[in-house]
Amino acid sequence: MESNGIIRIDDENFEFPIIEGTEQEKALDLRTLRAKTGFVAFDEGYGNTGSCESAITFINGEKGILRHRGYPIEQLAEHSNFVETAYLIINGELPTAASLNAFEGNVLRSGTLNANMISLFKGFNTSAHPMAMLSSIVNALGTYNAQYATNVRKIDLEHFDTAATLLMSKVRSIAALSYRMKVGLPLDIESDSSKFYTEDFLTMMFSKPEIEYEDTCGAAKALDLFFLLHADHEQNCSTSTVRMVASSGANLFASISAGISALWGPSHGGANMAVIEMLESIHASGDDGSRFIEAAKSGKAKLMGFGHRVYKNYDPRAKILGKSAIKVLEKIGVNDPLLDIASRLEKAALEDDYFVSRKLYPNVDFYSGIILKAIGIPVEFFTVMFAIGRIPGWMANWKEIAKNSKSRIHRPRQIYTGSNERNFVKLEKRG
Repeated sequence: MESNGIIRIDDENFEFPIIEGTEQEKALDLRTLRAKTGFVAFDEGYGNTGSCESAITFINGEKGILRHRGYPIEQLAEHSNFVETAYLIINGELPTAASLNAFEGNVLRSGTLNANMISLFKGFNTSAHPMAMLSSIVNALGTYNAQYATNVRKIDLEHFDTAATLLMSKVRSIAALSYRMKVGLPLDIESDSSKFYTEDFLTMMFSKPEIEYEDTCGAAKALDLFFLLHADHEQNCSTSTVRMVASSGANLFASISAGISALWGPSHGGANMAVIEMLESIHASGDDGSRFIEAAKSGKAKLMGFGHRVYKNYDPRAKILGKSAIKVLEKIGVNDPLLDIASRLEKAALEDDYFVSRKLYPNVDFYSGIILKAIGIPVEFFTVMFAIGRIPGWMANWKEIAKNSKSRIHRPRQIYTGSNERNFVKLEKRG
């Protein structure tokens, strides 16, 4: 392959280097395009733009491949857990037994919030959306740990490991207290470091006065898998937002808060909510899914949880989570008709030429909503669960930006489409 590519404008050729990644993905390096030609590249939505070089996650959507630091998601789901996978994503290598024990211990010991932060929850209206609360309080968390959130890159990097374990732990407490505030449960709860990550979270969330939550159906294990499968997913909207904010020199807490806000958008983090709403609508109509499938094929209904902007094959996370959904419901003892409908929709998507030809395979959102619903997570908190899972990936991307001494503040160009230059006329002379 040639080391340069050529762009021809009018009668002049311009050469630009070709970059090739470790998985043979290729890019034309256009960083000098404007300087050489006076032109900029227009790529609305950045679907064909490589915004960075990253060593964290690789996706091949055509082949249905997802790897973190080189490890296939299928292997991590089978042999690892969320905390260990988080360590891998953040640090680049799987931990030794000693390193994992130290990392997990730091995470589990950091769960309880500063008592002064409780007033923040009381200041929200009970109708406040939990994602708004999560974003706000994560940013506020930086003010309670100001030594780790200085906006001085060298200092913030020196304290990154401590800040990362603190943030990964306390985000659970923030989510749990947000839920408790909204349903009227007492806020005087503390994290229990003797319990593992998701078990402690569910206990903080659902325990009632004198009645501690007890996981008798494997909910914590299912939620751990959900978090693991959402830990990172390359340069999506929220991750790119974290990197953009980080490029300004903003600290870890501020950057993660921005990522949470980006994830809140229904086109990004709300897809699993839309799946549940679709399945409930189908069930309420008395349909077993068959009529809905025909309506979707004729364009009269929208099939949620199918297809993906990146994957043109089966989302590998959906295969893993689909099996987990069946196991979770069996253990809980829930005979959920929504799962039957979901299974029928999945079968149609895998066998019907209409869906196969359009590559409308189930994605991770298709089953994640069913699992969260079975565990008892309110639909309004689905995106909060997504955010907790995505924290390691966001932090790893912040770290990648912060450690790159050559990184520049992100500043995209635009194609201006407004009015041409006009002359201002004073008010008394108008008309």
